[in-house]
Amino acid sequence: MPNFNADQLLSLSIQILTAAGVGAEEAEMVGIELRDANMVGHDSHGVMRLMQYADGIDQGHVKPGGEFEVIKDLPSLAIIDGHFNFGQVTATKALHLGLEKAAACATATVVIRNCNHVGRLGSYSQKAAEAGFASMMAVNAPGPGGVAVYGGIERKLGTNPITMSAPWGDKALVLDMTTSASAEGKLRVAFQKGVQVPEGWIIDAEGNPSTDPAVFYADPPGALLPLGGPLAFKGYGMSVMIDVFAGMLSGSGICRTDLPRGANGVWMQFLDIKQFLEPAEYASLMETYVANIKSSKRAPGVDEILMPGEIELRRQDERRVKGVDVPDETWRQLNELASRLGCSLKV
Repeated sequence: MPNFNADQLLSLSIQILTAAGVGAEEAEMVGIELRDANMVGHDSHGVMRLMQYADGIDQGHVKPGGEFEVIKDLPSLAIIDGHFNFGQVTATKALHLGLEKAAACATATVVIRNCNHVGRLGSYSQKAAEAGFASMMAVNAPGPGGVAVYGGIERKLGTNPITMSAPWGDKALVLDMTTSASAEGKLRVAFQKGVQVPEGWIIDAEGNPSTDPAVFYADPPGALLPLGGPLAFKGYGMSVMIDVFAGMLSGSGICRTDLPRGANGVWMQFLDIKQFLEPAEYASLMETYVANIKSSKRAPGVDEILMPGEIELRRQDERRVKGVDVPDETWRQLNELASRLGCSLKV
C-alpha cells in the first residue's frame, strides 16, 4: 500500500478537487477535513471520499460554490441552507457562526438543511472545545440510509452519528460515534481491502447475519444494524431522536427520496464554558475527573484507561511520524479519477 504524509494527503485532495472544478478556497477546506480524518485514523472519512464527491459533482448533487444562506438569524439560533455545497464548507462556516452566537449568548443552536456529507463530526466538536466551548453535533440522513430499525431488516435509518466535546487542558474530550454498529465508510474500507467485518455489524437482504461487507453493496442490498448488539434498541432509539433533532427541526426532513445520496440534516449546539464556570474552576474539575477515571482498577490485559478522543490523538501522533497507508484499491481509484479529470497526481 502507498504511504503518504499529511501534506501529501492534502495535496492529493486539492489536486483532484480543483481538477473537478472546485474553487481553491473550498478545495482546501474540504481537503483539510479529509486529511485530518486520515491522520486521526478515521480512514472511512478521508481521501477515499474523493470518488464519492467527484461523482456527486458530475451528477449535480454536490454544488461547489453553493450559497451559505442564513434563513433564520436570532441571537442564539441560526437556520442555515447549505444549497448542497460541500458539507465540510457549510459545516465549517456554521461552526464559526455558532461559536460567535454562543460567545454572545452563552449558548447557541445552529441547524442546517440541504447539506452534503460533512465528513468526520469529531473534527468540528474538537475545534469548538479547543476554542473553549462544550458542544454537541448530530447528523441525520433524510432518506432511507443504510441502517435497519431494531427488529427490522430493511434500510430505514441513516448511520446518524453524534459527537460531544469539552475542553481538557490543551486537548479536548471528544466523543464521536455512529448510532449504527459501524460507519458505512468503515464497511467501504473493508470492502476495498477485501477483509471481513466483525460479527454484529451487518445483515444480508434476507436478514441473515454476515461478516462479508460485499452483502451491504449487493443487489438487493444488506443493511447495517443499530449500535448495541443485544441492546441495539438503545442505538435504534438514539438514531430515531437524531432524525427528529437534525432532520425535522432543521427542515432537512426524514423519509425523503427526493434528496441526493449523502444529503445531511445537521444539528449543532454550543455552550461557552466560561459563562457557566470560572475557567480555573472548570480546569480543576476536569483534571480531578480525568485523574479519577484513569485511576480505575484495570481489567486483565488492559494497560491504560483512555478518555474519549484520546485514541485519535495517539493515532495522529503516530501517523505524523509513520504516515498513512492508503489501500491499493483506493489508490487505484484515485488515479483513475484523476486521469478522468485530466490531471496527473503529483505527490
